[in-house]
This record gives sequence, C-alpha cells and structure tokens, in this order.
Amino acid sequence: MIKNRLDYKLINVALIAVIVYLIYNTGNLWLSFVGKLIQIITPFFFAFIVAYALYPMVNYLQSKRIPKFLSVVIVLGLIIGLVAILIILIVPLLFGQLTSLFNGIIAFLKELTVNYDLNLGSVQDSLSASFNDIIMNLSKYVSNGAINVISMSLGVISTIVIAFAASIYLLIDMAKIRNTFKQFLLSKSKRAYTYFKTLDTEMKNYLTGFMKIVVITLFEYTIAFLIIGHPNAILLGFLAAVATLIPYFGGMITNVIAAITAFVISPTLFIKTVICFFILSSIDGYVINPFVYGKTNEVHPLVVIFAVFTGGILFGIIGIIISLPLAIAILATYKFYKNDINEKIEDIKFEKKKKRILKKRTNNEKS
Repeated sequence: MIKNRLDYKLINVALIAVIVYLIYNTGNLWLSFVGKLIQIITPFFFAFIVAYALYPMVNYLQSKRIPKFLSVVIVLGLIIGLVAILIILIVPLLFGQLTSLFNGIIAFLKELTVNYDLNLGSVQDSLSASFNDIIMNLSKYVSNGAINVISMSLGVISTIVIAFAASIYLLIDMAKIRNTFKQFLLSKSKRAYTYFKTLDTEMKNYLTGFMKIVVITLFEYTIAFLIIGHPNAILLGFLAAVATLIPYFGGMITNVIAAITAFVISPTLFIKTVICFFILSSIDGYVINPFVYGKTNEVHPLVVIFAVFTGGILFGIIGIIISLPLAIAILATYKFYKNDINEKIEDIKFEKKKKRILKKRTNNEKS
C-alpha cells in the first residue's frame, strides 16, 4: 500500500518534471503565441475597463429617465470632448513647459556641480541625452498646436480605434452582461454571487473615488502653483493628477520635480513651493481623501507601499498602476472569506490535535 502510494507520487513528480522540461524547450513557440494572444486581447481588455468604469455614469443618467442610448452618447461625448480639449489646447502648452522643466533640472545639476564641487557630469550628460530624446519623440506627435496623428503607428491607431468601438458596444450591453453574469453566479452559488457583488462594490467605490481625486488634484495643484508664481504650474498640475496612479510615491515625484525647478529660479520660489507641498499634502491627507473615499477602500499605508513595490518588481509601471486596485480586491476577498479561513484553520488544528491524541493512545496501548 505504502509502496503504491510512493510510486504514485513519483509518477506525478516525473510528469511535472517532463511538463516543465517541455515548456522550457518550447519557450520560443509558446511565448510567441502568448504574445500574439495578448496583442489580440489588449484592446478588448481596455475596452472592458473603460466600459466598466463609465457604466455608473450611464446608469445614473438612466435613473433620471434618460434613454440608454442617449445616456451612452452623453457620457462618451463628454469624455471625447475633454480629450479633444486636452489635445488641442493643453498638450502644446504642456510641451513648452516640459522643455522648460527639463532645462531647469539640467541647470539644477550644473549649479550643484559648481557650488559643491560634485562630479555629476556623467549624470548630467545622460539626463540631457534622455531629455533630448523625449523632446524629439514628442515633437513628432505635436505639430502646430495639435497632435499629428499621421506620425502615430498604424498598430497604435488600430488598437485605439478597436478599443473605442468595443467600449461603445460593451457600455451599451453592460447591464445585460452584468445580469447574465449575475444569473450564472446565482445558478452556481449564492455565496459566490455575494462575493462578486462585494468585489464589484469595492471596485466601483475605488474607480469613482479615483476619478474624483484626479480632477480635484488637477485643479488643486495647478491653482496652488499659479498662486505662488511657479512657471510650470499647469504641467505640475497634470503631473500631480497623473501621479495619483502611483499611490504615495507619485506625489513625492511631483513635489521633487517642482522643488528642483523652483530652486533654480529663486530661493523665494523654492521656499514657497516647499510650504505649498506641506499645505497641499495636509489638505489631501486629512480633508480631500477622507471626504472622497470615506470609510470605503481603507488600506493601510504599509500594505500600499508593499503592493506598489511588488507590482513594480514583477510587472514594471503597469504593475505599479494596478497595485492599489489589486490590493483592494485581495483585501476584500480576505475580509469576505475571513470566517471560512479561520474555520478551516481551526479544523486543521483540530485534526492535528486529534492525530496526536490517537498516536499517543496507540503508543500507550503498544507499551
């Protein structure tokens, strides 16, 4: 009996070893296949994310007795209008401020080199080359105050078009998709349905709060930097808004960039910028974030830092961006199944204790 069981385990180990060996030796084949599969899925994945994020807005308009199709048109029209304004009016302005920002950073490094006798020549040359490459690449797309779509690759354009078209149809049918998934879960398990409903609520709270934070941060930081007279106020406002994708560290990066450029211009502006940081950080941490998120999506700062670090190590910038929603989903899952996990742990402890008692009793009987 023991021999048969041992042979069975050895066979499983041998099969796993063979599978791993085959996967390793055919890596080029299946990696190429996976890469093509990812290319196919990517636009539809982003389309679903967009439709999922915009569905609450469509649902709200429908609750005001606006027809579904008209609600979808209004929401997409607002989004397209905002993007168009951003591209036509803001992007050229940001492009000019970006050049000024890069020049300010290089000037800051030069001043450190001269005043403190530091050897930063290699860093300065490397940054100058990188900044020039960025400016040259951006200039291909920004021409005469508008985005030059012709310069964009066919692959990027096709991906955007497919994702946009798919998001429209997904947004129209999102209620049907959600109801179908709901009926499927209810037919399988009521507990599974409750779990996904909880997860959906957590994600909806996160997305709603995140979009509000992005808009508030954009206006808050732009207005604050305009008040203190920072020359890159609009750019820094957009950087602060985009940096909300990176919890904690995104704001630090924006603050450091603003401080460096302010230091090059004048000590007075540098002091104003530092004071502005402390005021804005306090407002964000103690007023805006608690007001927007309330008691939902409460995540400990250490968990957020660990999630961001882990996501960056595993998947780069994409991992950093998805780290917070993924952490929220994991915590929501743990909270939902916490009682089940604790009961399972107690059952395991009970079984181990039972085995020890039986083993002890058997040993006593033998003796």
